[in-house]
Amino acid sequence: MKDIKDIFGWNMGFERSIRPFLIAGNCAAETPEQLNSTALGVKDAGAQLFRAGIWKPRTRPNSFEGLGETALPWLIEAGKLANLPTCTEIATPQHAEAALKAGVDILWIGARTSVNPFAVQDIADCLAGTDTPVLVKNPVNPDLELWLGAIERLYNAGLRRIAAIHRGFSVYNKTKYRNEPLWEIAVELRRRLPQMTIINDPSHIAGHSDFLQEIAQTALDMGFDGLMIESHPNPPQAWSDAKQQIRPDELRQLITGLQNRESSSDNAIFTLNLEQLRAEIDEFDFQILSLLSKRMEIARQIGDFKQAHNVAILQMERWNAIYKSRTREASSLQLSNEFVAEVWNAIHKESIQQQTAILQQKTTPEQVLGTK
Repeated sequence: MKDIKDIFGWNMGFERSIRPFLIAGNCAAETPEQLNSTALGVKDAGAQLFRAGIWKPRTRPNSFEGLGETALPWLIEAGKLANLPTCTEIATPQHAEAALKAGVDILWIGARTSVNPFAVQDIADCLAGTDTPVLVKNPVNPDLELWLGAIERLYNAGLRRIAAIHRGFSVYNKTKYRNEPLWEIAVELRRRLPQMTIINDPSHIAGHSDFLQEIAQTALDMGFDGLMIESHPNPPQAWSDAKQQIRPDELRQLITGLQNRESSSDNAIFTLNLEQLRAEIDEFDFQILSLLSKRMEIARQIGDFKQAHNVAILQMERWNAIYKSRTREASSLQLSNEFVAEVWNAIHKESIQQQTAILQQKTTPEQVLGTK
């Protein structure tokens, strides 16, 4: 885990040996009393930043969209009461200007804004020349390039204290979560930007307080730098997202129950065994690559035959048979159906691309058969 100085470039007294870096607070500001109560409660739970929504982008009109600038002084006062810096979501340059004028310490760009390059650019232009810390949530749809693009726009405007927030993605096939984590996208962000701080938002992934603990633990196990969790003194009475908020005392229990794991071990036996197992994985990976190469060579030969006999590339009956056969064997091999399905979809996609390239190059049966 990084300490707060590593994350944002200034030190607010966070000791990484005690708890994970924690941003916590209300989904939305409702009253001064609500904010004060929450701020004191999340401070006791270990929060280093106090959050509250001032402007709330909503899918449908005529729903609660936040109190706007009216609530900004409440947020500032609650932060002072709990001796916590404050952060809030912005969606426009006007929001950014109003928040900074009121004294908000940190801004975050929400998922509905990071999906829009024009909106992010307007905010970046507005903040250019300042040293404002900005958190960037992933866009609502699973598009890593949009996420990276939003970060790059802020960086190009001269901002340097930037962090990412992983809050999950909207997908067509719904599961038990409000937003699918799609951890692999956040992992790829870390690979592309290895120095980027990534905060996990279990509240928006879960959509329900029942799943917060498991998501938060997974995030820490995967090396995320901290958590952003919504809290409310009385969640059932919250004006927005009631199901995913928890009381400050419940937040304290959640954080206390998390297990922080080290990124490595100094144990020599562990290191030796780990390296031996990794060497085995490397060997198997090379074998897999070799087998994939041989499989694609056969796919190209099939492309030759299809071209020679004027047969279409995609054969759905054959593909359906392959798909069912391979996924059916998954459980007996201690593999999940979803994993095998994803792997074979990728293999099938590559096979089609290989055959398409051949058919586009060889236009006559004589060229394919080598008789001309």
